[in-house]
Amino acid sequence: MSNPPTDRPTPEDLLGLLRGVVDPELGSDVVELGMIRAATIDADGNVEVTVALTTAGCPLRAQLQRDIRTRVGTAPGVTSVQLHWTEMTAEQKAAAMAKARWNAREQAPETAIAATTRVIGVASGKGGVGKSSVTVNLAVALARRGLRIGVLDADIWGFSIPRMLGLDGRLAAVPGEKKMQPHLRTVPGRDGGADGTLEVVSMGLLTGDETDALMWRGLMLNRAVQHFLEDVRWGPLDYLVIDLPPGTGDVQMGLARMLPRTELLIVTTPARAAQKVAARAATMARKSYLRVAGVIENMSCFVAPDGTSHAVFGRGGGQALADDIGVPLLASLPLDASVADGGDHGRPVAAGEGPLADAFAHLAEVIVADAIPPVDVAGCSARLLGAMEAAFGP
Repeated sequence: MSNPPTDRPTPEDLLGLLRGVVDPELGSDVVELGMIRAATIDADGNVEVTVALTTAGCPLRAQLQRDIRTRVGTAPGVTSVQLHWTEMTAEQKAAAMAKARWNAREQAPETAIAATTRVIGVASGKGGVGKSSVTVNLAVALARRGLRIGVLDADIWGFSIPRMLGLDGRLAAVPGEKKMQPHLRTVPGRDGGADGTLEVVSMGLLTGDETDALMWRGLMLNRAVQHFLEDVRWGPLDYLVIDLPPGTGDVQMGLARMLPRTELLIVTTPARAAQKVAARAATMARKSYLRVAGVIENMSCFVAPDGTSHAVFGRGGGQALADDIGVPLLASLPLDASVADGGDHGRPVAAGEGPLADAFAHLAEVIVADAIPPVDVAGCSARLLGAMEAAFGP
């Protein structure tokens, strides 16, 4: 029998994790809305959470169950998660709706990102692992499914997204408002499907020259990311994909505060040294109560024209990292010169055809189908809120 975990979270830690679970229609976290009736953990790491729904037949129950299990279940020291369901009383429903109305109408929104938007942070422990190319091509692959995808280049010092997507020119102001308009790009659908849209924001679309050096320190870096989240007229996004700077610094910690529902993808190469460094990004995420959704192994091997495979950067680092931090390995992407060439000339490989485009399309399928599925907005909370406002007024 294995020894009981010694680093299990406290009940207060559990509530911190649950604050990352947002009711996608009311736009507030389940703790603030009073939906969490109890959250306990025993000496063996077994967690029990009692959740009060606005109505027993709430269609969002499955989504909430998944989000709670993934947020709490991946915390170190947690061995199992059991959920218990109950229904709010009329008074509790009124209090929850009042809180939601207050947040929506009386307080300025914390960010301009809708509660229905899934937020994906693409992170790495170190530079040079292809994190930005993964961000761009994943965003394009998701858009080719007919989705509306936001791309936020949070690598303020080392911005590269505009060049990789072939974008130039400065971001325009929204007429009559103190907000910026993202750079919009239509992405043709895959296999004749519906077109998608990219909305892109980067410091590279605000500077006059991509060779300009931004000599900023922590406070200014965080303020820039906050500006991109609050002062940009983002549309109704399905996903916001954020290219994070390498490491575990100010931007990552600021993002955890501003968008606690962010879910991370950790990018590494097969090299064991890179794997050990990448583990730090996962540790930072969990200390900040962010969910790590999976690992992407980039540059896994080089396939020569004759079909032979060459492990240029070693083998096994991606799977070893995934096993070490207890998350799935979502993709092993091959090393291919077309990725760098496409990035240099603003032609992402995911926008074309071929093995690399297929690899990113498969990764997008894994994200949408299982790892970070889009929000189903056909829920019950918005209808309940609308009915209450019709009866009692906003």
